[in-house]
Amino acid sequence: MRRSLAWMLAVPLMLAGSQAAHALAYVWVYPEAHARVRILLASGHSYAAWLPLVLALGGAAALAALAATAADAARGRPARALPAAGFALLPPLAFALQELLELSFHTGTFAWQALLAPTFAPGLLLQLPFALAAYLAAKLLLRGARRVGRAFAARPPRVPTVAAPPPAPAAAVPLRPRVAAVGLAKRGPPLPAGF
Repeated sequence: MRRSLAWMLAVPLMLAGSQAAHALAYVWVYPEAHARVRILLASGHSYAAWLPLVLALGGAAALAALAATAADAARGRPARALPAAGFALLPPLAFALQELLELSFHTGTFAWQALLAPTFAPGLLLQLPFALAAYLAAKLLLRGARRVGRAFAARPPRVPTVAAPPPAPAAAVPLRPRVAAVGLAKRGPPLPAGF
């Protein structure tokens, strides 16, 4: 499997996990739905209307990566390992950057105060379990894709073995020798004179 295929599956899974952790952090900090909606609108979350489209595109990329992984396995290409360090580092980094950009775009200035928001620390902590879940899901999906690819793989051509020599012709049945003595033969043509 090519490394780009691993990332093509890893990034959408990390994105989905990061967004789930982000949403859960807001539910955790603001349990009342009306307060949560008010806070979300006031902190620059208007992009959330585009989130389903982004997640759908990520899902399509992940499906394409799985199909390409299955095709690689069918051709016998070796599999590459998933970037485990990427799953540990990228979701928290993306979450922090997302929080900064949300408030910065909303206020029009660099809003470092987003790091002090009550949802920042819980959201950052939730990134790691969701990243671990995404990593395990990616490993299982890739393993399944490789198995499917191997199952649909064309059987390798049979290698001709050393051909056995052709069977020997049937041994000639020895003819009965003519009996020299006249009295011993029971049937047969007459013996020539002189015998």
